[in-house]
Amino acid sequence: MNLYEELKWRGLIQDISDEALIDKLNNESLTFYIGTDPTADSMHIGHYSSFLISKRLAKAGHKPILLVGGATGLIGDPKPTAERPMISKEEVEHNFKGLKEQAERIFGFEVVNNYDWTKDINVIDFLRDYGKYFNVNYMLAKDKVKSRLESGITYAEFSYMILQALDFMYLYENRGCTLQVAGSDQWGNITSGIELVRKKLGKEIYGMVMPLVTDSHGVKFGKTEGNALWLDKNKTSSYELYQYLINLEDCMIIQYLKMLTFLSKEEIEELERKNNENPHLREAHKALAREIITDLHGEEEYKKAEMMSEVLFTGEFKKLNESELEEILKGYKKINVSKNIDLISLLISMNVASSKREARELITSNAISINGNKLNDLEYVISDNDFMFDEYVIIKKGKKNYYVGVLE
Repeated sequence: MNLYEELKWRGLIQDISDEALIDKLNNESLTFYIGTDPTADSMHIGHYSSFLISKRLAKAGHKPILLVGGATGLIGDPKPTAERPMISKEEVEHNFKGLKEQAERIFGFEVVNNYDWTKDINVIDFLRDYGKYFNVNYMLAKDKVKSRLESGITYAEFSYMILQALDFMYLYENRGCTLQVAGSDQWGNITSGIELVRKKLGKEIYGMVMPLVTDSHGVKFGKTEGNALWLDKNKTSSYELYQYLINLEDCMIIQYLKMLTFLSKEEIEELERKNNENPHLREAHKALAREIITDLHGEEEYKKAEMMSEVLFTGEFKKLNESELEEILKGYKKINVSKNIDLISLLISMNVASSKREARELITSNAISINGNKLNDLEYVISDNDFMFDEYVIIKKGKKNYYVGVLE
């Protein structure tokens, strides 16, 4: 497969602006850019697919530039449903520095800031040199603008596509950039840049967008209970990322392997066979977790996340140090418990059992473990030795129901 064929096989191309781009991708070395606005000081996993396609292009000999929108971030790309809250210049600058450091470290991309070439344009020059080339009817026809016409859209948001088009023209004139790559929700902004360069300079540049990575219900990849999964491991640990990836839908996992890893067609097809024959082994899920976490944080972080996940499955918590244990317990409700409480009372107080009868049945049927140790003694009393790191007692009921007690 050539580059374009591979991108198509992986499901990474939704639209291209011109068929001529296919030959250029396969046979030339293009300078291209991908952009993101500094709405936070870390990228999240939803950015990852776009940055991976950029790494694929770089491996094929194309030259990437990452644009972090210090200017566009002050305005905000229109959302389909409501206006974005504006963030301060100080916060944008802080976020820009965080994203720049992260992108250079993880992806190795050159980073530019569109504030550098936008900040000195006065309003008259903006209207004469750029606004003049945008027909209002053309702008109203763009999906993001159209979706907001009923609820209302501010002039600032309405002007966002002009600012992004200005970026494309600037990078073309000053850096020889002839391609913009993005998710499909940026198609309207990309084509605006292509049109501006064509009308103002009489030159042809190109755009390529990939489908947004979603689950089977159309929810964006990485959206978990309204919280983003951050690429900064201090915000989202490798273990948390591992847990998210290992629990993805079976029906989507092969598509994710194609879009989010560099595994070969043969490797992915073998994982697909294994997933179909023995889905409970989750070999495809584990491969996805290995590839993403290793790419982002290194092999050591992946092995640590894998070990911690195995501990959660087996209940062998004594393998963990205190920080690792606290990481695993982060998502669990914690209930205060005291020493010298009998096991039956403990199970009731922690809502493991609803009655003494149920507690006895659980204990005698070997369904209860404390800190990984099976307990079937009805007279057992909780002592100092049962509190890991002098603080936690972890009860496991059955195969995967955990309850966390904290010494009061």
